[in-house]
This record gives sequence, structure tokens and C-alpha cells, in this order.
Amino acid sequence: MQLKPLYKHYFLSFLLAGSFIACSDSKSEKTPAASEETASTEHQVFPHKLPAEKPDMPLSASAERMFDYPAPRVQDNELFSQFKYTRLKGFDYNGGDGTVSRRDPSRPILVDGKYYMYYTKRDTKVPPIGWNRAKEATDEIPSTDWDLCDIWYATSKDGTTWKEEGIAIKRPEKPNPGWRSVATPDILIWKGKYYLYYQAFNEPSGLRGDWCPVSVSYADSPAGPWTHGKDAVIPFGKKGEWDQDATHDPQPIVYKGKIHLYYKAAYNKWPDIRDKYAVGHGLVIAEDPLGPFEKHPLNPVMTSGHETTYFPFKEGVATLAIKDGNERYTMQYAKDGVNFEIASVVSLAPTAAAPFAADAFTDSGDGRGVTWGLSHFTNAGKSSKKAYSIMARFDCDLSLDVDIPSYKKTGVYHDPEVYFAQKPNENRNPEGR
Repeated sequence: MQLKPLYKHYFLSFLLAGSFIACSDSKSEKTPAASEETASTEHQVFPHKLPAEKPDMPLSASAERMFDYPAPRVQDNELFSQFKYTRLKGFDYNGGDGTVSRRDPSRPILVDGKYYMYYTKRDTKVPPIGWNRAKEATDEIPSTDWDLCDIWYATSKDGTTWKEEGIAIKRPEKPNPGWRSVATPDILIWKGKYYLYYQAFNEPSGLRGDWCPVSVSYADSPAGPWTHGKDAVIPFGKKGEWDQDATHDPQPIVYKGKIHLYYKAAYNKWPDIRDKYAVGHGLVIAEDPLGPFEKHPLNPVMTSGHETTYFPFKEGVATLAIKDGNERYTMQYAKDGVNFEIASVVSLAPTAAAPFAADAFTDSGDGRGVTWGLSHFTNAGKSSKKAYSIMARFDCDLSLDVDIPSYKKTGVYHDPEVYFAQKPNENRNPEGR
């Protein structure tokens, strides 16, 4: 039978429709499980209930990263915290005229029911004149806030009210290292003895930058007396290496049976190009507090953060990075104490943070974290003509043993004046561009 064109069109349409129905019937005969599996393969939507572990499904880069942190929800993250501050009692600053300054506190240690801390103290006839006028500095005129300093110590029963006890490390006679200034101490307890590491300046800060080595002194008691142990315990890098000029902010912990001493160096910097600097943290390791210390081959182990803030955490080491670098204002963690990764992003973090870590020197292999510590504010003088620093206490919840929900809040709002104090550049385009 030969169909006319119009009838041929209708006949083909009828055959195609029948075929479609047959196919549909065939698919409907599949099991429900097979049908769900096909749908699942085609597309999965991220669940409403947040999974504890990364789901086996395609994820955006941001969703992938969420499961790289200690917990996908920041409020459950043991390495996230807000920071609260308290003024320390017991310290006089000579009316805030800039002649007395206290800064760079060590981590506090607890010995026989009493906390000890060590810090940089400047007590000079005049305030500092500034690093850019370092050539005008004399034996009585400091260039910077950390010039012409000694290391003092204080004790406390509660970590807030302190009694200033006196000088721990005095500047030695010229030309011994540190004759110009000793500053930025931190403490180590090792086999029943106490060791103070600190920067030892041989020239006013600012002449070439902050070129100085690290010295160490030791004692049988946290109150001293202190015996000079060794100079330049952290070797400088060779010419052209990142730490060729400085080893700053020494901070020791005991880890895996050895002394792990973290330090800082500013690099990519020359005295006349100060604004181009970068900061890195290095690690040196020794079996004796006096050395020799061996540099880790992966130095710098941290490329963000200004001062050094390290403490044992779980089987590894945690650190707080502030001020410098692309990863500023982050808590970071390394299972091996070397390869750090971001654990959380924080705000209003303490400057020069020195947390009280009860297990900093026990080498337990199970660091419990920290809940409080000491820090400083370097702009207490409000004016460059009266520049000085003050120390403070901070409290937080970076501990495995406490749970303080108020420190885990992410919706913290500050007074508008805090923001309006951050004024725009004076040469801003009048049209706002």
C-alpha cells in the first residue's frame, strides 16, 4: 500500500509515539533502587544537615575546604576563639610620658603556685626618637621602644595582678653582645633548670634595621640569679639566605624529645626600603638548651605572622599568625610541628601573644591547648613623641579541656567608633574613588 504524503506523516508519527510509550513502559519496569541510583548519579544536592565528614559527591572549592578544617562548623572548631582583654595591675608607666615601657612578655610559667613572666622594660630619661633618627641615639636617648632595655620579671597569683620583682637579665658591658639592649625574652624549662632566650642588640635599632643575634642565660630558679650561657645560639643564614641579618623572637617548646626553638626574621628588606619587607618564621632543633641548634631544611616553616606564638596541641603544634603575610589573623596547626595549615580565621587577636601552656615543656604528645596568656599594645602613648608599650592579659578558648560558648561566637559587633577611628587616606579622591 502506498500512502499519500499527508497520510504517511500521520502514520510515522503514530509509530514514533508507540515506540516512546514502549520505552517508557520498559523504564518504569526498573526497580526503584535502580531509578534512585540513576538520579543520584546524575545530580546530588548538598544536604540540609551538615555532614561531619566530607560527602562523596562533587563539591565546590569552598565546600571542599570546609572539611579540611578541624571541624566544618567553626563553632565546633577547637582552634577557633574570640579574644577578651584585661588590663594588668601592678605596673606603673610614669604617667604615660613615654619614658617607661613594658612589652614582649614571655609565656607565663607556674612554679610552686606562682606565675612568673619575663619582659622587655625600657626606663629612659626621654621617649624614643624613632628608628629613622637612629644616628642621633646616645647612651641615654633610645632610638626605638626596644632600645636601651633590660629584661625584667614579675610574679602573680592570678595572672592579672603582678608584682614587679626586678631585673632578670641586665645589659652586659660593652662590647659584649647585648650591651646596647636586651629584649624579647622567652622561657624554657629543661631538666629542672630555667633558660631565658632573648635578643642581644649591639647597636641602636634602626641603623641597619634590627640586626641582632639571640643569646641565652640559665638559672636554677625562675627568680635567678641568671648565668650567661651562650651568644648567637641561632645561627644566621649565609649571605643571600632569608635569615642572613636577624634571628628574632625566640620561643622554645619541648617536642618529640628535643628543644624546638621557633624564631622570626624579616627579609626582602634593607634599611632604606623598610616597607618592602616580608616576615618568615624558622625552626631550629637541639638536644641541649645551649645548642648546637640545627636549622630545619624547610625553613621558613611559616610565612605569615609577626611575633612567634607556638604551643603543643594534640600530637602536633599550633600557632597564631598576626599582622604580616597573606595568612595574617589565622590559627594554624602542624601535626609534625613544621608543615602548618590554616585551622581558623580569627579577629582582634593579641599582639605578641604569649599563652600559658602548662604542657609547653612536658613533651606529653597530647597538647591540651590554652585559655589565657599575655600580650602587649605598642601604641599606648597615642603620640610618637610619647611612644611606649603596655602589657595586657588575654583570655580565649583554644583548649581541648574547656568549652566556653561565648568565645566561639562569630557574630561579634564593635562600637561604631572602633571603625570610624580607621580614617581614610587624606589624599582620597573627593568623589570617593
